[in-house]
Amino acid sequence: MNILITSVGRRVSLVKAFQKELKAIFRNGQVMVTDFNVSLSAGCQVADCAFQMPLVEDKNYINILLDICLKQEIKLVIPTIDTELLILAKHSNMFNSHGIMVIVSSESFIEVCRNKRDTHLFFKKHDIQVAREYPKLDYSLPLFIKPLRGSRSVDTHIIKHEEELTSYHFKNPNLMFLEYLDHNNFEEFTCDLYYDKQHHLKCVVPRKRIEVRDGEVSKGLTVKNELVPYITSHLDYIEGVIGCLTTQFFKHKLDGSIFGIEINARFGGGFPLTYLAGANYVKWIIQEYFLNQPVTVFNDWESNLLMLRYDNEILVHDYKK
Repeated sequence: MNILITSVGRRVSLVKAFQKELKAIFRNGQVMVTDFNVSLSAGCQVADCAFQMPLVEDKNYINILLDICLKQEIKLVIPTIDTELLILAKHSNMFNSHGIMVIVSSESFIEVCRNKRDTHLFFKKHDIQVAREYPKLDYSLPLFIKPLRGSRSVDTHIIKHEEELTSYHFKNPNLMFLEYLDHNNFEEFTCDLYYDKQHHLKCVVPRKRIEVRDGEVSKGLTVKNELVPYITSHLDYIEGVIGCLTTQFFKHKLDGSIFGIEINARFGGGFPLTYLAGANYVKWIIQEYFLNQPVTVFNDWESNLLMLRYDNEILVHDYKK
């Protein structure tokens, strides 16, 4: 019973979590990984085995990945980056026909997550408030500008003064002009949601984003607040969704109003805090897809658990390019 984590990069904590939970049930099970640069990936160094992969745009990407899975007797594939999700969703039936389950939501839902305007429509459909989008010639300052398609906070801009706007902002069709939700008034939360095989929500863990580095939380705090019942009531069932969703919400500090920001249909970089707080999404995936055991609703995770991240070293002896 082997598991493959794709595009592992520096996700050392995620690899170790899967190793711990898999080997506790299947002693000989292995957690293998792929990456574009195996020799320079920290996650590849701690995995049981690592394989070089081309970029997802390569026409042979799927065939190479399937070949690895078949040769290494992989039964579960865990994608970790946004650019992989759509192609894996499109080919999930191909992997399934070989007895390999890709933990990825439906193609239609991945499309919703990839397009931020569609994400806003999804939130509205579920009665979740979103930041107003302005026409580019009829806006109010301050503005928050972000890409229609993008990740890791790349090409986002807070505009407080008219002179900060340039022709680039107006002419780029990939940029959205949005109402600015001021961090002086709002708290930002990343929420890890777990959906079972039947697309039902089983757990919600809000993580307050205290500090972010390169688009990933470096200081975070689990908080059992109003977001748990709110998300449970609004997003209890989502057609086609399985596994972990990483969602962003803003909550007003005074009136408690909640805004949906975005959704990533995968494990997020800050998931280790959720795992260490006791919400064992990793174990639940193994139970559901290897043992065919149902997952029950879980809310007994540790609140007010603070995570302070720091850089650590992984040494590779006798390294050769």
